[in-house]
Amino acid sequence: MNAARADSPPPPAAADDAAAAFVRRHQRGVWRFLRAIGCPAHAADEVAQDALLVALDRAVGEAEAAGFLRQAAKFLWLRRQRDEGRQALRLAELGERLWLRDCAHDDGDGLLAALRLCIEALPPRSRLAVERTYGDDAGRAELAQELGIGEHGVRTLLQRVRAALRACIDRRLGG
Repeated sequence: MNAARADSPPPPAAADDAAAAFVRRHQRGVWRFLRAIGCPAHAADEVAQDALLVALDRAVGEAEAAGFLRQAAKFLWLRRQRDEGRQALRLAELGERLWLRDCAHDDGDGLLAALRLCIEALPPRSRLAVERTYGDDAGRAELAQELGIGEHGVRTLLQRVRAALRACIDRRLGG
């Protein structure tokens, strides 16, 4: 029988057990810390998991684990906030450019009037799909049952209807 050398890595099962035990010991504390600094619960789950993975990857020892995990979680959370803030800023800037181009002259009244006329001109089945999806918040499964088609058929129908509405609005607005 071969004895394992003292300086060799543990067998995979032992390493998995040690990692699972590390996660069990620290997951709740990291999650609670994230919640205390303002991270919503759904995001805290993901950020805590990421922080734990970083700690495991860096083989952080038990003595420094709690402090390391708090700092890693805080960094990851703030980075996520910064990235989402940048995305929100880009979307707001793009939305403003589109508003200035298409709606500023009449506060969007012309665009909405064109949309209403285009919806009225749709075939009944397409109009029903638009009204149920966007007016009544009907899901694909519900709409599929009403129309007697599959959910993928609903998806395809809505894609085609949106494209037709875009083209119709462009024609009406001279775009």
